[in-house]
Amino acid sequence: MSENQYKIEIEIPFETKRLAEIAYNVLEVDKEPKRSGVTKILYQKDTILIANFSAKLAKQLRVALTNFFEKLDLISGTIEMLGPPVSKEYNHY
Repeated sequence: MSENQYKIEIEIPFETKRLAEIAYNVLEVDKEPKRSGVTKILYQKDTILIANFSAKLAKQLRVALTNFFEKLDLISGTIEMLGPPVSKEYNHY
């Protein structure tokens, strides 16, 4: 069986669209390792960050979700500690 058997979609609400965008940008750059056997797809819909995970084994999915929530907790704590973003968009490239 080559198709991933275990799948989950998670919706994480944020207070503002900008905060959801910040979380998306931070999490998007951190791809799942190929050897993990997990596929992660992130997207943002207004103030909601949506994450889709799929894996062949339940253990692979559990590990990926644990890592995802640890990163999300770090992002939320950083936003809480530093306060809301000053600019409406990131344009420092």
